[in-house]
Order: sequence, then structure tokens, then C-alpha cells
Amino acid sequence: MDTDIWTVAQAKAKLSELIESARTHGPQTITRNGRRTAVVVDAEEWERKTRRSGTLADFFKASPLRASGLKVRRSRDRLRTPTL
Repeated sequence: MDTDIWTVAQAKAKLSELIESARTHGPQTITRNGRRTAVVVDAEEWERKTRRSGTLADFFKASPLRASGLKVRRSRDRLRTPTL
């Protein structure tokens, strides 16, 4: 199949081909009733795009707000008791 858009029926019938297309040609979209419902991507691409870069501390250190002078004070109010 030369396209990157598959119906659910096509995806079910040709799952191996769908997976191979995702591996060799990039993300493959699956539609249901004409609407996009899922995207199949190669596992290596998924890992590359979802790999975490740095820690939360690194994120805050790199924030442009770090040098903004913004001061956030911790609330000293007592914790509320949850009602069930």
C-alpha cells in the first residue's frame, strides 16, 4: 500500500504490511468512519520521540522564569481535612 492512511478494516486485514510501512515509510494513520483514530509508528521512532531529556531539576534550571525575579511563597495555611 502506497498511502499512509488506512481504514480499520484495511489495518486488520494487512497488519503485517501496516507495521512494515510504519517501519520503512514513517507514521501510518488509521481511520474509523473517516476520522483519524490511531497512528502506528516504528518502535525506534517512538522511543526517540518519547525519550526524556534531563530531569525536572534541569527543566527548572533552564527556565527563562528563573531570572525573572518571580517570588512564590508557600502557603502557611493549615491543610484542609477532606470530606468523603
